[in-house]
Amino acid sequence: MEPRSKFWIEKDGQLVFSDWRVDLLEAIEETGSLSGAAERLGVHYRRAWGKIKEMEERLGVRLIVTQSGGVGGGGTELTPQAKEYIRQYRKFRSGLKETVDRRFREAFEK
Repeated sequence: MEPRSKFWIEKDGQLVFSDWRVDLLEAIEETGSLSGAAERLGVHYRRAWGKIKEMEERLGVRLIVTQSGGVGGGGTELTPQAKEYIRQYRKFRSGLKETVDRRFREAFEK
């Protein structure tokens, strides 16, 4: 046997951050585009866009800034607030799996 756990953050009972959602934000940062991030995560652009809009509405802040195409091409960047949320979420998640594994061993491997 081994433990399985998932963690996420809600605001007013609604999901705002999860591992997948933070991965999406990080993929936007790395690729410079929402479409590139969606492709990297294997989801449709519309789904990725919907999740970003959902997070923004629930948090009441902008997470991305999108520039339309043109001569230099368009792109998507994270706002400073989005970068801070990523940092905070990663700090929150750091060590949780190890803690769960340790607690499981303490409870089941006597």
